[in-house]
Amino acid sequence: MTSAMRVVVKCLAGLVLLISLAIPAMAQLDARSKAYYEDWLRTANRAENVIDASRASNIALEQLRSELTAFRQTFQTKRGENGERIQTLQGQVDALGAAPGEGEEEPEDIAQLRAALTQQLNQLKVPRIVAEEAYSRADGLINEIDKIVRERLTKRLFERGTSPLNPEHWPGALRDLVHASRAVGNETLSQLRNDTTSERISGDLVGILGLLLIGLLLILRGRHWAHRAGDYLRRYGARGSGVWTFVVSLLQVLLPLIGVIFLCAAVDVSGILGVRGSILLGSVPAWAFIMLSFHWLGEQLYANQIENDLLPVQEGNHAETRFLIDMMAVILVAQDLFATIEQIQNIPDKSSAVYAFPLITCAALILLRLHRIGAKQRQAQTDEDGEEGAIAAGANRVIAVVRRVIYLLGFAGPVLAALGYLNAAEAVMYPSMVTLAMLAGLFVLQSFLADLYGFVSRKGAAARDSLFTALIGFALALLALPLLALIWGARVADLTELWSNFLEGFQVGDTRISPTAFITFVAVFAIGYGLTRLVQGSLRNTLLPKTRIDVGGQNAIASGMGYVGIFLAALVAISMAGLDLSSLAIVAGALSVGIGFGLQTIVSNFVSGIILLVERPVSKGDWIEVGGLMGYVRDISVRSTRIETFDRTDVIVPNSDLITGTVTNYTRGNTVGRVIVPVGVGYGTDPRKVEAILTEVAKAHPMVLMNPPPSVVFQGFGADSLDFEIRAILRDVNWVLSVKSDMNYDIARRFDEAGIEIPFAQRDIWIRNPEALASGINDAASETADTARPSAPAAPDPARKQRPDTPDLDDLSSGDDGNGTEDGDADR
Repeated sequence: MTSAMRVVVKCLAGLVLLISLAIPAMAQLDARSKAYYEDWLRTANRAENVIDASRASNIALEQLRSELTAFRQTFQTKRGENGERIQTLQGQVDALGAAPGEGEEEPEDIAQLRAALTQQLNQLKVPRIVAEEAYSRADGLINEIDKIVRERLTKRLFERGTSPLNPEHWPGALRDLVHASRAVGNETLSQLRNDTTSERISGDLVGILGLLLIGLLLILRGRHWAHRAGDYLRRYGARGSGVWTFVVSLLQVLLPLIGVIFLCAAVDVSGILGVRGSILLGSVPAWAFIMLSFHWLGEQLYANQIENDLLPVQEGNHAETRFLIDMMAVILVAQDLFATIEQIQNIPDKSSAVYAFPLITCAALILLRLHRIGAKQRQAQTDEDGEEGAIAAGANRVIAVVRRVIYLLGFAGPVLAALGYLNAAEAVMYPSMVTLAMLAGLFVLQSFLADLYGFVSRKGAAARDSLFTALIGFALALLALPLLALIWGARVADLTELWSNFLEGFQVGDTRISPTAFITFVAVFAIGYGLTRLVQGSLRNTLLPKTRIDVGGQNAIASGMGYVGIFLAALVAISMAGLDLSSLAIVAGALSVGIGFGLQTIVSNFVSGIILLVERPVSKGDWIEVGGLMGYVRDISVRSTRIETFDRTDVIVPNSDLITGTVTNYTRGNTVGRVIVPVGVGYGTDPRKVEAILTEVAKAHPMVLMNPPPSVVFQGFGADSLDFEIRAILRDVNWVLSVKSDMNYDIARRFDEAGIEIPFAQRDIWIRNPEALASGINDAASETADTARPSAPAAPDPARKQRPDTPDLDDLSSGDDGNGTEDGDADR
C-alpha cells in the first residue's frame, strides 16, 4: 500500500469516528426538529381548512397569519444553514473525481470515502430541502390569508348602506344616542351606589386625591412650568435659535397630557365607572393627545412662519387657520367617540350613518376653507413676487399634488356619505385630515432639526438653507411613508410582509442579493476606500517626499496605490457580502464586447492613463507641449490629463493624445534646457566686438551654465542687419523667458554704451516714370480750372506753395523702363 493510500485510509477512519460521535447529538437534534415539523404540519393543515371555509373573522385570520409568519421566518433561516459545510463536502466529493460507470471498479478505500461523504452531504441537504418546501407552503398560505382579508376590506369599503339624508332615520338615531348615554350614566350611578365602590374610594382616598391633585396641577400650571423650564435651559446658550422654544412647546403638550393621564388613573382607581365608562375612559388620553397636538401644530406653524403648500400661515389669516386646525382635532375626537359608542352599544347602521354625516360635512367644509385660504395666499404671493414668486410657489410640486388630491377627496366625502357609502366616505375624509396634520408636523420637525444643526454647528439661521436640512427632509419623507400607509388603511401585516420581502432580496443567477449583503458590501468597501485614501495620503505627504524619487514618480506611485487599493476593496467587499458573480460571466462577456465597440475611446483613454502612470513619459509637474498647447502637467487621471497653461487656464487633454501623438517634454528627467536670444546690429559694425559683448552678457547671467559654456553664433547677413544669436544652457529651463528678458535688457544697455546701432527695417522707393506722373497731374489741374472758370478765381494759398515733406519731381532720379511700373526691390 502506498503512502498516499495510507493517508486516505487514515482520513476515512477519522471521518467515520467523527460521524459516530456526532450521531447522538444529531439524533437529539433530529428529535426536536421532527417535533417542530409536526407542529408545523398541524398548523398548516388547520390554516388550509380555515382558508377553505373562509368563515373565520378578520381577527382570527390575523392571529393565524401571525403563527404562519413565525414558522416562515424559522424556515427562511434554516434554508441558509450549513451552506459552507455543504460547499466543503461537495468540493471533497468533486476532488475524488467522477463516480465509476457501470462495469467499472473503484478502489475500496476511495469507494468507502465517497460513500461516507455522500451520506453526510445528503444528511445536510435534507433539512434545507424540507425547509425550502415548508417555506414555500407557509408563504403561500400567508398570501391566501392576505387575499381573503383584502377582499373583505374592499367589499366593506364599497358596501352601500342607508342614506343619512332620509328623515325617517333621524328619530331612531336620536333615541339610540340617548339610550347609549343613559346606559353609561346608569352604570356610573350604579357603581357610585355600590358599597364596594365606597369602600374602595375610602381605602384609596389618599392615592386618588394625590392623582387628582397632580393631574389638575399639570393641566392648569403645565404651560407656565414649561416656560420656566425654557428660561432655565436658555442659560446653556442657543438663544434666538429656536431650539429651546421648540422644547418648551413640546413640554406644553407633554405636561397637560400627563395630567390627563393622572386624572384618568384617579377615576379608574376609584372604580366609579362601569364597563362602558371604563372603555370610554381608556380612550380619553388618546383624545387629549389629538387635541393638544393639533393645537400645538397650529401654534408652531404660525410661530415659525413655516412656508408650506398645505396649511396657510400668513399674518392676516393665522387666527382662522389655527381655529380650523383645532376643529379638525375636535371632529377626529368626535368620530372616534361615536365609533367607540357603536362598539359598546351595538348601534344600528342607520343611526351610525346619521351620526357620521354631520361630522363628515364639517370636515369637508374645513378642508375646503383651508384650500380657499391657501389659494388666496398663493395668489397674493404670486402677485407680490411676480415670476419668481410663481416659481417658488410651484417648487414643491409633490406637496402641491398631495394637497389637491386631499382636498378633492375631502370634497367627495359628503357626496359618498349622502349616497350611502359611509365607509368609503370615512375612508377618504378622516385620513385626509390626518395626512395634512402629519405632513405639516414633518415641516415643523424639519425646521427644529435645522435649528438644532445650526446651534451645534454654530451656523445659526443659515443652517435652514443647508444641504443637511434638505437631507433631513428627505429622510423624514421616507420615514413618513409607512405612517401614511397605515393612515390610509394599510394593515401592519402588509408592512411587515413588504419588509420581509425587502430583507429577503432578489435572486440573480445563483446569487441572492439582499439589503444585508448590500449594506455589508457598502460598509466593507467604504472601510477599504478610507484605508486606501489614508495610505495614499501618508505616501504622498510623509514617506515619498523623503525619498529621491521625483515628483512625477511620487504621483505615479500614489495614484497606482489608489487604484490597486480600490480594486482590492471591491474584491474584499464582494467576498464579505457573499456575492457569487461567476454566474454573471456570460453577461460580463457581452458587456465587455459592447464596451469594446461603444466605449472604445474611453477604454483607450483608460489604458493610456495606466501606461502614463507606469511608463511615465509625462509626469506631474512637467512642462510639455502637445497639440499646440504648452503648459505644466497638474494632474494625471485614468481618463485625461489636466494641463495648466501659462495663462492660468486648465486644459483637459485625453490620455490617448499623449500616448499616440507627438509630445514635447521640456523637463523630462531634469530641468536643464537651452535659451536662444537673437539680436541684429547695423551694417558697418565690427562683428568681433559684438561677439565679445554678447559673450560677456551671456556669461554674466546667473542661470547660465558654464559647462558647456555659452556661445555666440554669427547667423549671417540679413536684409537690414548683421544677425547674431546667443545660445546658452540654463540650469532651469522654466526660467527661459525671464533669462531672455534679462539678456535683452543687458544687450540694449551694452550696445548703447558701445555706440552699436540696432537697426530697423528700411526701404527706398524709386519712381521710374516721373514725366508721366507730372503730365497726369497737369491734365487734372487744367480740367479743374475749366470746370471752375465761370466763378471768380480763388486767392492763392501760401501754405500750399511747397510743402516741406512733398518731394520735387524734377529732383527724383528716375529709371523708366517704358512700362510705367514701380520696382520696389531695385534698391534698399
